[in-house]
Amino acid sequence: MSLNNIVPVFKLYGESLNWPTPELLHCESIHSRSSLYEWNIRVHQHADLVQLLYMHKGQAEIEIEGTRRRVNQACLQIVPALCIHGFRFAPGTQGYSLSFAAPLIAQFEEQFGRPLQVLMQAACVPVKASRGQINTLFHTLQNEYEGDGEARDMMIHSLISALLVWLNRQCKPALIGRDKVERRRCVIRRFNKLVESHYREHLSIAHYASLIGLSSVHLNTLCHEFYGHSALGVLHQRLMLEAKRSLLYTSMTISQISDYLGFSDATYFSRFFRRHTGATPKAFRIAPVWDSVPDKKLIR
Repeated sequence: MSLNNIVPVFKLYGESLNWPTPELLHCESIHSRSSLYEWNIRVHQHADLVQLLYMHKGQAEIEIEGTRRRVNQACLQIVPALCIHGFRFAPGTQGYSLSFAAPLIAQFEEQFGRPLQVLMQAACVPVKASRGQINTLFHTLQNEYEGDGEARDMMIHSLISALLVWLNRQCKPALIGRDKVERRRCVIRRFNKLVESHYREHLSIAHYASLIGLSSVHLNTLCHEFYGHSALGVLHQRLMLEAKRSLLYTSMTISQISDYLGFSDATYFSRFFRRHTGATPKAFRIAPVWDSVPDKKLIR
């Protein structure tokens, strides 16, 4: 029995559709989401996003990979992609949750000039003497996220950069276990990074599999286990995300977007887009419709 049959794979809390908007960050308070579920977020995992949960005040029982711990001090929980986790909060607990889509993590890794190992290991980091600094950072981040001020994206990226620098200074890289489940997760993480680097090149699944050192069949099996669909489906999802973002946020023509995304011609791109959305690129640009659109704005 696969992990996917045991532990649900979510994009956000309880939302199993594709990443629901063209933007790459979701920010919300613990209260706004958890109070809808009686303060209990059941055990689940995310195939391709990382979460940072900051508990400012209250109590929580945090379950990570089958291990539970009670927390009653201000702390920041790192939840890597593919980490099985769940939360049970005391009613009234205060704090925030940040969710990063894989392309945004790639942007920050490019900014840092190296992989962000701190986001690859589950850790509960007490804020201790930095509590005032972290409170201010998250409070400001939430205000910017919900607002529409000048240079909003620049401010949000700056705040996240400061948070990641702080985390890097607190956490030391841990040795990653090599049991059977962890080995499968490492393969999917490797595949995620390769997709992010090469999705516009339209490489074959066999080529991706060879880069990882697997057969195409094995890679597809793992993608079905962790994503619920094939490796080709993962590639198509990433292309569609970038296509929608380009239509919404740029003035590029359909032909230019087609070239940018590596399609042989605009007609083929339009057929691909319509097959996945039911709308032409032109129609989507005029009236964009997403699988599920949260109330709050998300960063590009």
